[in-house]
Amino acid sequence: MRLILPLLFGLGGFAVLVALGLWQVQRLDWKEGVIAEIEGRIGAAPVALPAEPDPDADNYLPVVLTGTVAGPPLRVLGSWRGAGTGFRIVVPLETDGRRIMVDLGVVPLDFGETIDLPDEPLAITGNLNWPDDQNDGTPPPEGDLWYARDLTAMAPVLGTEPVMVVARSVAPETIPLPTPVGVEGIPNSHLGYAIQWFGLALVWLGMTVFLLWRIRRRTI
Repeated sequence: MRLILPLLFGLGGFAVLVALGLWQVQRLDWKEGVIAEIEGRIGAAPVALPAEPDPDADNYLPVVLTGTVAGPPLRVLGSWRGAGTGFRIVVPLETDGRRIMVDLGVVPLDFGETIDLPDEPLAITGNLNWPDDQNDGTPPPEGDLWYARDLTAMAPVLGTEPVMVVARSVAPETIPLPTPVGVEGIPNSHLGYAIQWFGLALVWLGMTVFLLWRIRRRTI
């Protein structure tokens, strides 16, 4: 009788931990499906810029457009996958009677504050994106220097719609290095969490077996 309660407690804890691990495996499968869908959307054939882009339905949509830079850029300081630490250059672009934001890419930290951009029309292929660079510790902007791409705040400063195209290619070429959107920055830690839960389950099972062995020895 002295073994029943510890046994039930041990098996119950083991079952809970295994269930949590299986749940993380299911989440991993779901997340991989989401990432695969985004990859497919990013690499699809580009289309014309929608009249009223939707942040949910049109995020990552490939687009092609032609326009001219319609004002000075904003610089966004950060560390960017594929480009290292530097400034993203976000410009207002006038295209077909509209003004939107275009992220032309990254320049290195030592480039300086002055960036010469062409006056001629630019042919841009890229992806609509509503980036989420901000967190609770993001400092406020300092003039043209920003620390996150905040479309809602940037749009009135640049006089544009709260719409951004992240360039994949620009013709003629500009100084910023195009840094296209990708899935590399999308967090997917579910495999690690699953391994942790399964590992805890094994530890719990081992501790249960050891406890039962100790109790049984005392009763002999």
